[in-house]
Amino acid sequence: MDQLNSSVVTSNISSPGRPPLASWDPTDLIASVVLSFCFLLGVPGNIAVITLRPNWEHLSDLSQILMLNLAVSDLLCLLTLPLWIYTLLYSWTFGLVTCKLLAYLVYCSLYGSLLTVTVLSVQRYLQVVQLQKWFDRKGKKRMLVLLWLIAMILSIPSLVVRQLTPDQHWTTCQPRFSSPAQRMAVLSESLPGFVSITVVIFSYISLQRKVNQAAFFNNPKTTRLVTSIIVTFFVLWMPYHITNMLGVAAISLHNDSLLMSCMNSLNICKALVFVISFLNPLLYAFASRNMFTRTADDLV
Repeated sequence: MDQLNSSVVTSNISSPGRPPLASWDPTDLIASVVLSFCFLLGVPGNIAVITLRPNWEHLSDLSQILMLNLAVSDLLCLLTLPLWIYTLLYSWTFGLVTCKLLAYLVYCSLYGSLLTVTVLSVQRYLQVVQLQKWFDRKGKKRMLVLLWLIAMILSIPSLVVRQLTPDQHWTTCQPRFSSPAQRMAVLSESLPGFVSITVVIFSYISLQRKVNQAAFFNNPKTTRLVTSIIVTFFVLWMPYHITNMLGVAAISLHNDSLLMSCMNSLNICKALVFVISFLNPLLYAFASRNMFTRTADDLV
């Protein structure tokens, strides 16, 4: 996501690039704690999914491919967190090339995860409703290639605008915009996210209505699981997208105070997005198998 750094007060610095605890911005401390939590729990969780593939023998081939792709994309995203945490608390010391490439990798991973969840939700809905498989072996590979190609294209703006910004003893790896129009264009990245979230919510709500018509699926556990998937996805993604869109509105209205408020709150919103990467194994790989592996046609 956009740089997980914000301007930090650097007065009374005891050594270059290492501010005392009292000078750290509270939002950076909160974001660092959340990101550390995500790293410590998410990395083992996604590795377990990749290596163990729990109860996947009952899943369709496409579901297994999507589950594995989701775990890989989440793992790639989480593995970058130690550098972002260090940078939040201290300073960026890894050079411009690393700054750009790491930001691009994070964006690709998050977009890959978002698109995978979107495709997975649509696939589950279509299999339950249409009761048929939609891709042959070549089609599955092409779908996966297309998914990552879209993720790479959507991530290009982060590669272009990311720059090093020195401030006394502090250096940040963050977007630097040449004009308000460029800033607006980059913040508008949330539009694809809104579309994906809408598709996921619609698919799962429709799926729940469909499966609850059958007595086999009609139970409280099914309702709780589908509800948890929708609520988690919505709650953790929407603050980031809403903040970005408010930023676009602030630029359009030339409202500097609103724009500053949006920028100051982005760190927390971005940290929430990373929470998804460690929750995905619980929601999609471990828990949801109990609901979606019960039919004879591997309806997932």
